[in-house]
Amino acid sequence: MNKYIIVILMTLLSGLAFSQEKVEGVVLDSEGANALSLSGANVYWQDSQTGVVTDFDGKFSIPYLKEFNRLIISYVGFESDTLTINEPKTIRVSLKPSNELDEVVVQQQRDAIQKTYFSPQNVITVNSDELLKAACCNLAESFETNPAIDVNLSDGLTGTKQIQMLGLTSPYLLITQENIPMVRGASQAYGLTFTPGTWIESIQITKGAGSVVNGYESISGQINTELVKPLTDNAVFVNGYANQNGRYELNTHFNRKLTEKWSTGLYIHGNKRTQIEDDNEDGFLDAPLGEQLNVMNRWQYQDAEKGFVSFFNVRFLNDEKQVGQVDFNPDTYRVDVGNRSLSGAEVWGSEINTRRFDTSLKLGYVFPELPFQSFGFQTSYSYHKQDSYFGFRTYDINHESLYSNLIFNSIIGDTRNKFKTGITFAYDGYDEIVTATDYSRVDNSVGAFFEYSYENLEKVSLTAGLRVDNHNRLGTFVTPRFHIRYTPWDKGSLRGSFGRGKRAANIFAENQQLFASARTINIADSGGSVYGLEPEDAWNYGVSFLQGFNFLNRKGDISLDYYITDFENQIVVDWETPQEVSFYNLDGDSSAKSFQIELNYELLKRLNFRTSYKFYDVSTDYKSGSLQKPLLAQDRFFINLGYETEAKENGSQWKFDYTLHSMGKKRLPDTSSNPVEYQLAEFSSPYNHMNAQITKVFSKNIEVYLGAENLSDIQQSNPVLGANDPFGPNFDTTIVFAPIMGRMFYGGFRFKI
Repeated sequence: MNKYIIVILMTLLSGLAFSQEKVEGVVLDSEGANALSLSGANVYWQDSQTGVVTDFDGKFSIPYLKEFNRLIISYVGFESDTLTINEPKTIRVSLKPSNELDEVVVQQQRDAIQKTYFSPQNVITVNSDELLKAACCNLAESFETNPAIDVNLSDGLTGTKQIQMLGLTSPYLLITQENIPMVRGASQAYGLTFTPGTWIESIQITKGAGSVVNGYESISGQINTELVKPLTDNAVFVNGYANQNGRYELNTHFNRKLTEKWSTGLYIHGNKRTQIEDDNEDGFLDAPLGEQLNVMNRWQYQDAEKGFVSFFNVRFLNDEKQVGQVDFNPDTYRVDVGNRSLSGAEVWGSEINTRRFDTSLKLGYVFPELPFQSFGFQTSYSYHKQDSYFGFRTYDINHESLYSNLIFNSIIGDTRNKFKTGITFAYDGYDEIVTATDYSRVDNSVGAFFEYSYENLEKVSLTAGLRVDNHNRLGTFVTPRFHIRYTPWDKGSLRGSFGRGKRAANIFAENQQLFASARTINIADSGGSVYGLEPEDAWNYGVSFLQGFNFLNRKGDISLDYYITDFENQIVVDWETPQEVSFYNLDGDSSAKSFQIELNYELLKRLNFRTSYKFYDVSTDYKSGSLQKPLLAQDRFFINLGYETEAKENGSQWKFDYTLHSMGKKRLPDTSSNPVEYQLAEFSSPYNHMNAQITKVFSKNIEVYLGAENLSDIQQSNPVLGANDPFGPNFDTTIVFAPIMGRMFYGGFRFKI
């Protein structure tokens, strides 16, 4: 019945379109007598879903819509043109060639969070305006006002925030920096804290299987960060931050245009915490003591005439953390495995010291005579060194990584049919010591990919990709990915996708919280190539629908999506026995099902409302039976309200933001075999977590902000089990299901020239 209704509606809509007046015209590549027609150029009404593609002769005909008067014409390799159209007419459009790959011409103020109607992939773009709604001290803290990503604490000691999407943790996400893999391997646990928030220009969140161009490891999605550019960033930027718990941060940006083609930027970040916090009086620090120094030098080269653009980065980071009991002094109690014995008089503590050097190069070339054709080359090198101990357990890992990706872009016939092809090489060398056991290894792979895209703004767009990789541990395997977008009616976008992902799990780097416990570590060696285990292999399937609307002359949109991740094999991390953590290959079924509905609407002028509901069904067959994923709320509700006063001529205005996260109950790992005083309930209680921030913009150069986190003052009373006997058999800091820190106020300033 629904199918017949859709057919009838489409017939009625097509009949209405036939009766409408038209805007007709031709799109050319220049203004001269030798101008050539551009076949396959995109022509669409801004903020609508109505668009067409020019024919072989560059001609088009699009229905005239009174409610939209700005017509956009775009073509790969040319600057987009926006025309104001107030009546049906015939027009002639001449586009200007553009070889500046990273140039963005802003026609009007962008929404802080943008959802695309035209892309086959389900992509959400978060720009700097959204990031400023919270303190956003680093990448891990950049998602508090975004319902697409869930943010949780990873353990009861380090204060590290772990992100989740579609019910799966960050190891199943491909996290890239300007499309170069960034948070992986040794940096998986703390790597998100190594990118300061002020360095971020925008974030692209892709739900479901990503592009084959970026590799085979993405399973539940991809998060890509774009850094600020020396050419377009402020010449001078200074950001200071402090909170009541003794955390202080300072960020400085210095950018300079050296010549017409060269620009450079120096970015310095420092943070420090020396204040001891123990609100729950369990004798353990609620937040780590430590400091970080993070310095990056960034170079940008741009030669529009010859078609070259390039970015070169070099960065050094030193990060030091101290966690554990309040009385822990590293100079007195620093671990010396082999020379010390367990004693009730010992003070439990941990130090996690990380040094990291990384550099990357991106080079792009657009053929001047063929602006739709280009080469891209990406390469990066990093050396990550972490020395750490947790009580009497040591964990040291050195990770050397090299990555290169060569990409060729062109078209087949016209720009409606595009393709990307190329080759990828990756090398990872790990020196990994867990107490006295050496898990060192070398991983390397080489792969080739091909991705075809068909773009028809009027009805259908699709992307189909395939890559083949040869990995010394994973073998030779094929990764298919497919995305499709269909426009059933105006402002509607229906998407579907499927794809495969495969990865070698770094079981210790990804689960470092296990070291801060008395649990014994068991690995069920099955003869596999990674820790004796087989690689993880999964398929992701998803459908989503986005509908834009106008109600009471205000814009809004509603979206629904449903994704399923099915694991062919998974490394099961089993915490269900309190005295141990076990790693073994999946024997049975494991799946993650995610449903989300989201509404965005401008309630009043400059008052934006965003709300969503998410439901997760994430279950795995453990050795003890099929269980829901622990520490994951099946039900989540989200609200964000943002209001801005009208900006005055000098830029001054007020900004207000409020966010509510409502968490349903979470299943807790089984603790029934513990002594009664160390047992937990089967489920945690639901709770509400609220944040708010007020920003006063004094001028275009300076602003001040004040905010509060955890306004409802929700705290988990026992984040450290066995805190009274940290060297005893029941010590465990891994079961964290609610905030540890209570209500916290902060403030800061931003200065820019």
